[in-house]
Amino acid sequence: MSGARISSISNGSPASGVDLAVGDELISVNGREPTDIIEYQQLIDGGLVTLLVRRDDEALSRKVVIHKEVGQPLGLSIDSAVFDRIRTCDNHCSFCFIYQLPKGMRRSLYVKDDDFRLSFLYGNYTTLTRFTEFDLERVVEEGLSPLYVSIHSTNPVLRAEMLRNPRGATSLRWLRELLRAGIEVHAQVVVCPGVNDGEELERTLHDVISLYPELTTVALVPVGVSDFSLEATMRPHNSEEARHVVALADRFQRLTFEVLGRVSVFASDEFYLVAGLTPPPATKFESLDQAENGIGLVAAFCESFTGGASMDKLGTGFFQSVDGAPEWGYRAPRGASGGTQRGDDVLVLTGEYGALILRELFDDNGFSDVGIMAVANSYFGGNIKVAGLLTGQDLIRALSDVGPSTVCLLPDVCLSEGRFLDGLTLDDLPHPVITVRTTGQDLRSTLESVRSKGLVSS
Repeated sequence: MSGARISSISNGSPASGVDLAVGDELISVNGREPTDIIEYQQLIDGGLVTLLVRRDDEALSRKVVIHKEVGQPLGLSIDSAVFDRIRTCDNHCSFCFIYQLPKGMRRSLYVKDDDFRLSFLYGNYTTLTRFTEFDLERVVEEGLSPLYVSIHSTNPVLRAEMLRNPRGATSLRWLRELLRAGIEVHAQVVVCPGVNDGEELERTLHDVISLYPELTTVALVPVGVSDFSLEATMRPHNSEEARHVVALADRFQRLTFEVLGRVSVFASDEFYLVAGLTPPPATKFESLDQAENGIGLVAAFCESFTGGASMDKLGTGFFQSVDGAPEWGYRAPRGASGGTQRGDDVLVLTGEYGALILRELFDDNGFSDVGIMAVANSYFGGNIKVAGLLTGQDLIRALSDVGPSTVCLLPDVCLSEGRFLDGLTLDDLPHPVITVRTTGQDLRSTLESVRSKGLVSS
């Protein structure tokens, strides 16, 4: 990381009336050099803020003093979440998807983080193998909660083997300390068939109840295996194995409710789809804290589409209210729009899993005339069927036979800063598309808007 730089200044804010400019480097705040956006936010909370900044064309830094109300937003946005260096992961997990990426993609896609700060800020998962006593002290003192922890197995030998790191056998001691200190923690288990499923998964879930009962949620997630995986032990789940995981999750939901008074174990929506089952409805979930793991994601999307809770409630924390944070920081904004089109038909492009959900949803809500195209992911192959991993190459192939009078809608989740994972953009597609925010509410609103403007025949 190159330090903290100002990316925008809000009009009318305390920071707008002083000598600051976009691009200025932030050296210190009130005499301290913040290492991340968390520390920065704490330092600017008072009524008097003294910044030391440097402009690119200036040899020396200069002092800027800002007077404001205590707790009032300063009005600066910073271009990154971590100012020193992202703590990278030193595990070599056999199931890690980053090792399954083809060569030639953007460099940022190959970065593996194991940084508790990004766990707090964005819900990234940490294995705690690089966690320290100092980190624990900071998390507890500053109340950095919730955190997201990868368990995978509570068998020390197996966990070390899966992480290919001897510290994997002992690092869950930090989980115990975090829970003891009252930190809210959500956990995940990436279930790998023939490795940590079956009896091993059952052992892990029993240990969750006996050793880590304070865990808020535990997500069971299927391993993703692309055509680029070199691991002989890694393979996708078949339908029978998926049904077994779902049944195990159901059993432990009843058990955690009986023992702990709440449900804490959930199987991801993907397990249900692979098993040929319907994912649970929204009433089965008390929160959507693990929606990005597919826990309640389908239910939330469907409820949002039919006029229920908005998917905007999916954000997990800090950046929803923190002044000064980048829009998504570590996760770049989607930043692309396909504009408007006229045509006789409308077609929704999505991944193979999404298509399984949309057809029934459309038919039940008066959109049976809307077409759905399940775009196969040939770029990654394997069992990669989610919309978020579709690439420009996949879409070029899928759109090659689409007629010119068809209005095509595409979820923006497969774009980052206007680019697909393979680096292509919307301009590279052979057919224009309209990008839609990936929520049920936004999709329905777009479909209704297209109809109301007479762009398609219903």
